[in-house]
Amino acid sequence: MTRMHNPPHPGRVLKEFLEGRSVTSVAGHLGVTRVALSRVLNGQAGISAEMSLRLSDALGTSPDLWFNMQRDYDFWQAASRKRKKIQPFHRAA
Repeated sequence: MTRMHNPPHPGRVLKEFLEGRSVTSVAGHLGVTRVALSRVLNGQAGISAEMSLRLSDALGTSPDLWFNMQRDYDFWQAASRKRKKIQPFHRAA
């Protein structure tokens, strides 16, 4: 799998899909709170599996589009942080 360098948060991409619709109207259409949608759009929360399904229904996209975008973003963020070196397990003889 090819990984994008520093992929955008999926909320930023979602803003483009919403084409200027209000957060309040989109949240109501999706059946989520305005706060929950706003947090996603502002990159403060991720897109869950449930939200991926709701977005795919409303926007005519695949749920995988949103879920995979979130996965790629999360993975890149985790891989970019400094972390403790973990030694591999030794194989049992």
